Amino acid sequence: MTSQTLHTGWTLRATGGPVPPELTSRLVEDTVPAQVPGTSHTALLDAGLIPDPYLDLHETELAWMHLVDWRYETTFTASPAADGEQLELVFDGLDTVATVSLNGTEVGRAANQHRSYRFDVAALVVDGENHLVVDLRSALTHAREVADQIVLRPRAYDHPFNMVRKMACSFGWDWGPDLQTAGIWKGVRLERWTLAHLAQVRPLVTVGPDGTGHVDVHVDLGRGVDDRHHGDVILTATLAAAHGIGDHVATVTVVPGDPTAVVHLEVPGAPLWWPVGYGEHPLFDLSLTLGTTDGVTLETYERRIGFRTVELDTTPDDQGTPFTISVNGQPVFVKGANWIPDDHLLTRITRERLERRVDQALDANMNLLRVWGGGIYETEDFYDVCDERGVMVWQDFLLACAAYPEEEPIWSEMEAEARENVARLTPHASLVLWNGGNENLWGYLDWGWQQDLEGRTWGFRYYTELFPAIVAELDPTRPYCDGSPYSPGFTAEVASGAPAVHPNDADHGTRHEWEVWNRVDYTTYRDQVPRFSSEFGFQGPPAWTTLTRSIPEAALTKESPEFLLHQKAADGNLKLDRGLEPHLPTPSAFDDWHWTTQLNQAHAVQYGIEHYRSHWPRTAGSIVWQLNDCWPVTSWAAVDGDERPKPLFYALRHAYADRLLTVQPRDGVPTLVVVNDHAEAWDGQVTLRRLDVSGGEQSQTEQVSVSVPARSVHEVPLSAALTTPGDATREVLVAELDDVREIHLFAEPKDLVLDPSAVDVSFRAVEGGLVVDVSAATLALDVSVLADRIVPDGVVDDMLVSLLPGEAHTFLVSSGAGVSAERVAELAAADVVASVVRSVNSCARS
Repeated sequence: MTSQTLHTGWTLRATGGPVPPELTSRLVEDTVPAQVPGTSHTALLDAGLIPDPYLDLHETELAWMHLVDWRYETTFTASPAADGEQLELVFDGLDTVATVSLNGTEVGRAANQHRSYRFDVAALVVDGENHLVVDLRSALTHAREVADQIVLRPRAYDHPFNMVRKMACSFGWDWGPDLQTAGIWKGVRLERWTLAHLAQVRPLVTVGPDGTGHVDVHVDLGRGVDDRHHGDVILTATLAAAHGIGDHVATVTVVPGDPTAVVHLEVPGAPLWWPVGYGEHPLFDLSLTLGTTDGVTLETYERRIGFRTVELDTTPDDQGTPFTISVNGQPVFVKGANWIPDDHLLTRITRERLERRVDQALDANMNLLRVWGGGIYETEDFYDVCDERGVMVWQDFLLACAAYPEEEPIWSEMEAEARENVARLTPHASLVLWNGGNENLWGYLDWGWQQDLEGRTWGFRYYTELFPAIVAELDPTRPYCDGSPYSPGFTAEVASGAPAVHPNDADHGTRHEWEVWNRVDYTTYRDQVPRFSSEFGFQGPPAWTTLTRSIPEAALTKESPEFLLHQKAADGNLKLDRGLEPHLPTPSAFDDWHWTTQLNQAHAVQYGIEHYRSHWPRTAGSIVWQLNDCWPVTSWAAVDGDERPKPLFYALRHAYADRLLTVQPRDGVPTLVVVNDHAEAWDGQVTLRRLDVSGGEQSQTEQVSVSVPARSVHEVPLSAALTTPGDATREVLVAELDDVREIHLFAEPKDLVLDPSAVDVSFRAVEGGLVVDVSAATLALDVSVLADRIVPDGVVDDMLVSLLPGEAHTFLVSSGAGVSAERVAELAAADVVASVVRSVNSCARS
């Protein structure tokens, strides 16, 4: 096999659609250079022909691009196919509806962003210069045409995103822009091979009861036309020595005409791959060589694998149906977040960016990321990073918030993409679960779809037949579930119209909790004790610097068109204000509203997580919506579109810590819950104090001895003397064990008698950043340094730090650019201090 990359010399022009008159001369009558991989949006940005679609009102101004057809073209030099040689043009990803031509002859068509395409061009490649053209139709136009052919189905948003196999959130979401890209979004190359090539390789890893690791390398071979007239081929699998294990090699001979083979490796005493927090995550280099009997190498395949087992426990119990993931036989409480594409313009996402984001997940004490079904099957880079860091991945099949037709042309494309991606991702130890889709089972039952469908197909057979069959065939080492939310038992009876179990039942399987945020206060998280919470969250705006980069200063009001274009949720600002009212003072200034809604987002999500964690093992997981953003927007994300952590990020770090103290109601009585998600027991004396917020005077002090086994939860009853304040607005309950503290409020933050000027602040420059020293005369709740308001690239080491009267804390702000002496001097001004050091106390001044 030889491969010629075809990434240079590409140009782009518009071939149809509503191109603005001022761009006609450049886009219709001429061409612009185009990077490949790339998209129409990135090419026009690079050429300076369109403004940044993420800023101001530009998203709306660029809506014309949705309906434009495009042509990519290039030339390349090659030689024609030799006798017996196969020549194939390979596209790893086309976005989306494409016709490919070589030297004036059409070689194939594509209509699916989520798969690769391979076209036979042996008869078309000429000696010397070859002309390659990729014509891309408007995906929106195509989707509308498909809808006309097979009838449009219900969906969450206006565009018919369920009628084309393209990233669903390309068409806009309640956190994402409506920017429908077109392009060659992954690699393209010309491949030459003879005799045979590796069409598909699937390393399936298992571990036996005796600790022996087994690697079954399943191989599908592509065969040449004259295969029967050639000799045998040899497959050699090698696991390179590492982690105290020597080389392991196995060889299989494949006779002519045989399209498949399995090479088996056994590794006694294989070191196990564990999720972060449970052990190490060793990886091993696996190579597969396809060669001839006389030693000529035809093709090689290289990946890394890890040895581990994964099971999903959904065995009914006396409380319903659990949903517990176990790795290597160890049940794991999932501490995770949902993952969306990290940039709406996918080709701009680098491995380095993915490393930063996954490292942020680790910094927030997460152990799992759920790749949500309205985005993409994530890249090898993403999975490699998760493999290396021990971050588990739950991968959705790409169906979200819609009824999906089971007719052609959708069915065949759905099957092709599922087969390709299940096979592609088999090497990755981090992948622990395949999931049928997002909210489609729930939508069918509760969102009025049945009436709209009038008996038409809606995707049921994908979730119950196609996807589970593909996973069972291609990767039986991993569990599959029908959807999220999903209650085992629901899909078995839904076809009759009378499901015994609702798909979002808290007692069964996974639950999405969206009454909070949409309708009710976050304190109602405690009304349900789900077996596994796979979506819940609360909105907050991005970091101040991100916000002010994306909209002009004159638009910094929550009612401005620019701000509202970057607030995609239905009635989003109304829900933000409604969510504030029970808990925090209602601010008048936009600056204060920005901080207070960020703070409330952090409080809301932390409240939910602590509730869920306190109910382990009944509740076996918490997956927050969402870790990341794909552009600068007010959303549920913990890390905004410019990669800045919001206060929510630090709340997640605290709430997902291995060891946690939290006061929770049990039978209506406040109870201290000691959560120990650690490999060692947690023994010690819990100190409990009821104290005054102003001077720290203690009204009641008690100590309780605890011994909490590893990976368990222990409840400590609290005396009435501790839980009955003399004045709920002036007292708090403090629990401490080792270096872990819980401050329990007897009243809402807005009702506490807190001093707005409780803290003294000083700043001093250090190498690589700034030290911020904060001391508190009275109780200061959730003290936070807004590092980006000090220096744009600033990141603070912690936020939401509560100080008891007389306590002090030092924050470290890191900055690649450093902090100048002039900036340190500016920070001394009272109004500047008030804007960069915030707390619950400072909300009172609003």
